[in-house]
Amino acid sequence: MRTRLIAVITVVAALGMTAVGFVVYLEERDRILRQVDDLLIANLAAGRDLVENPVAGEPWTSAQEALAAVVQRAAPDDNTGVVGIVDGAASLVPGVPLDVDLLQDPAFIDHVVGSAEEGDPVVGTYAENGHAWRYLAMPVTVESTPEPSALFVIAYDVQAELAEINSAARVWLIASAATLVVIALAAGWVTTRLLAPLRQMRETAQRVSGQSMSERIPIVGRDDVSELARTMNDMLDRLDEALESQRRLLSDVGHELKTPITIVRGYVEVVDPDDPEDVRATRDLAVDELERMDRLVQDLASAASLHGPAPVKPVLVDAADLLRQVVRKAQGIDGGTIRMGDLAEVVTELDPSRITQALLQLTQNAVTHGGGEVEISSVVADHQLRITVRDFGRGVPDDEKPRVFDRFHRGTDAEDPAGSGLGLNIVQVIARAHAGSVRVDDAPGGGAAFTISIPLVRGRQAPEGLIIPPRPPAPAPAATTVMSD
Repeated sequence: MRTRLIAVITVVAALGMTAVGFVVYLEERDRILRQVDDLLIANLAAGRDLVENPVAGEPWTSAQEALAAVVQRAAPDDNTGVVGIVDGAASLVPGVPLDVDLLQDPAFIDHVVGSAEEGDPVVGTYAENGHAWRYLAMPVTVESTPEPSALFVIAYDVQAELAEINSAARVWLIASAATLVVIALAAGWVTTRLLAPLRQMRETAQRVSGQSMSERIPIVGRDDVSELARTMNDMLDRLDEALESQRRLLSDVGHELKTPITIVRGYVEVVDPDDPEDVRATRDLAVDELERMDRLVQDLASAASLHGPAPVKPVLVDAADLLRQVVRKAQGIDGGTIRMGDLAEVVTELDPSRITQALLQLTQNAVTHGGGEVEISSVVADHQLRITVRDFGRGVPDDEKPRVFDRFHRGTDAEDPAGSGLGLNIVQVIARAHAGSVRVDDAPGGGAAFTISIPLVRGRQAPEGLIIPPRPPAPAPAATTVMSD
């Protein structure tokens, strides 16, 4: 990536410098050519003025005399040549040496004489025999003396004039090459510093494995790359947490399954096959332990489904009516006396099946550990729907409250040793999937109060005409529990 960035920066700079240099070269070349034409026109004006206004004030006696004066007083510039032509032959040259010798190419004299046959001044270009001359041919005539024709010629060597900018172009090429080298070096230094975090990310990703997730990327600055590094660190934190959770789950599952397996194996190893009573007792124990393992596997599957891409599917629900249905279902829990408290009349978005699952689990937990009497109520506070399942038992000890929602945790006074210890953890996962939370408090007058708090995403008073599904019939008292704790 660094090489590509350096190449792109250098190529773009080179193209930009080339384009600018080319445009400047064309403009300067055109300026020089216009300047040559301007100088030729200036010589034409000066020559005419001299012919029309003799210096001594006396009229010219002949065209040849006037031509000699024009040739002598011409102000030749660099890369120019001057010649006077009489009757088609070069006869006059300045008394000082000039840069261009027009007599070295006889074909030029013939070309100029032919171009000025009509008697008018001519500005033209001669490009033959390796020369590129821009010339002025000005006929010199004296009205009082019709003598043989006289022609004043001044020419510029265009190649020599343009050679000056060619030299500048060579200097520009050298300077541009040096500049591109500096640009490439600067781009290399800048891209190395900019891409250093990306290199660190690659090296960190190579070092990260399932056994080592402690690597983190240093964050320097507040640019896009540093934000990417921060995002990578957050991702590594989540991966680390997920792997740690996976390790804990495997450890807990192994621990939970080890006990029933050990029990079954121990009784099977010592069972007396000749004693029918011993065989039946061992069979009953094995079946009971297998049922406990089956419940554990089902609870694990239920917990795993809550960690999928779409653990809940919120829909618009009348929360009060939903709780009334939950109370009717919970009244079928064996050993429980379920009553309904105050309900908040509110419509909000939640997953009714998951909330029902969580509330029935809390109710089953309250019946099992709270003496059987349970009250379900709800209230709206701080833009949240708070649903409380309250029992009237001994409550939850203070030292147990921080751990009561941990996976596989069972209280020291649990009356249901067959429980998997996943029920309350599943309740917590359901609450969090709704962007909410669950907590346990001491209830006024004794007992425990488990409260699920769910944000009111679209909470409002129940509108008239809202279609409510029919309530299910009250279940028989002998109905089995929905989920163990």
